[in-house]
Amino acid sequence: MSTDYDVGKGDKIHAGKPVTVDRYTPGARVNHWITATSLVLLALSGLALFHPALFFLTELFGGGPLTRVIHPWIGVLLFFSFFGLFLRFWKANLWKREDGTWLARIRDVLTGHDERLPEVGKYNAGQKFVFWAMSVLIIVLITTGIVIWDQYFFEFTTIGQKRWAVLVHSIAAIVIISVWIIHVYAAIWVRGTIRAMTRGSVSGGWAWRHHRKWLRELVAKSSKGKSGRTPAE
Repeated sequence: MSTDYDVGKGDKIHAGKPVTVDRYTPGARVNHWITATSLVLLALSGLALFHPALFFLTELFGGGPLTRVIHPWIGVLLFFSFFGLFLRFWKANLWKREDGTWLARIRDVLTGHDERLPEVGKYNAGQKFVFWAMSVLIIVLITTGIVIWDQYFFEFTTIGQKRWAVLVHSIAAIVIISVWIIHVYAAIWVRGTIRAMTRGSVSGGWAWRHHRKWLRELVAKSSKGKSGRTPAE
């Protein structure tokens, strides 16, 4: 039988065989998958409207006219869904001293020499880059999207503003799709990562190898909890 130690914010260590560590609460996982689904649907519908060669993708949304109606609303859903993630995780994604060292040793990251990397918290520099890139790009997309959303905002913008907005919107869309691809590839490449967003937990070995500082913090909080003191969050 395993023993559970509450450590706050949904993080929990399950002592036993095998050892697992709770990384994401059910609410955080649902929030994440709504955001991910919204981004995929937004990319598909946006690409369908971007070039005639991709117009066939509108069939996924019931045709061209319906795609034009649905696309901006998916964007609104993405914005508010990601805003939920931002509120949950922005503190954990603040830059730390060890992140600069981790980034400087990116070759060791790519070649799997984890023993040469510094201990990092819940997120490494690469994950923090994805988080902040997504944050900025989604703001750019929602802002430019409103400018070209003629159904509701036609009278508030000029033709010149719409043209610039379309250009910036398209560039931001290409960049965010690229960042998303990097995010998914990294999650698949680092074995055991996807489990965090499907089951909510990771193995103790995964936590020790990739986020040792975070694991040490959880252990410290567990010790405080057992001594009768309130765990730090």
